[in-house]
Amino acid sequence: MNLILFGPPGSGKGTQAERLREKRGLRHLSTGDLLREAVAKGTDLGRKVKDILASGALVSDDIILALMREEIVRVGKQGWLLDGFPRTVGQAAGLDAQLVELDQKIGAIVVLNVRREAVVERLSGRRTCTQCKTVFHVKINPPRVDGICDRCGGTLVQREDDRPATIEKRLDVYEAQTQPILAHYRGKVAIHEVNGELPVDEVTRFIELVLQ
Repeated sequence: MNLILFGPPGSGKGTQAERLREKRGLRHLSTGDLLREAVAKGTDLGRKVKDILASGALVSDDIILALMREEIVRVGKQGWLLDGFPRTVGQAAGLDAQLVELDQKIGAIVVLNVRREAVVERLSGRRTCTQCKTVFHVKINPPRVDGICDRCGGTLVQREDDRPATIEKRLDVYEAQTQPILAHYRGKVAIHEVNGELPVDEVTRFIELVLQ
């Protein structure tokens, strides 16, 4: 089965994507990973991506879609899982055209619903070690000593993208650009909505239930 996992920043997509990948044997396709792999391999697309990233510009939808197409062809009938892609209706339309050409389809879309205030609380509570990069949370997983990493003794800090004002901007972008994708697919693909505020194992259980 080919799946797309949707949800705002901080909804737990990464955790659930990894669990789905392991349980269902799916290839987890991440645009960030694909970009890094292309650069590392030195392919024609990879060289273009390297130049674009070096210039500080954004990688175009055409290049992202080309990388995605290459990987979908490579995966074949194994089944894939998209997490964080497509990000815009334009990308979704481009993906649709590719899947028609490749005689593939999206089996289902799983949406992790998390209230805006819950996302801000989740992300703004994160503290990251400046040395070993271990992540703690002031409420969910606090360090034994405030501000000190349990693992290496390094200093814990709040990253810039975990500050409330930055989180609010990321959510604004998600609501304006990514949420409309669901309307694009509604009536064409099965869309299953799951409460992403439940404990992680419960979210996993409900995802498995809706995908049965």
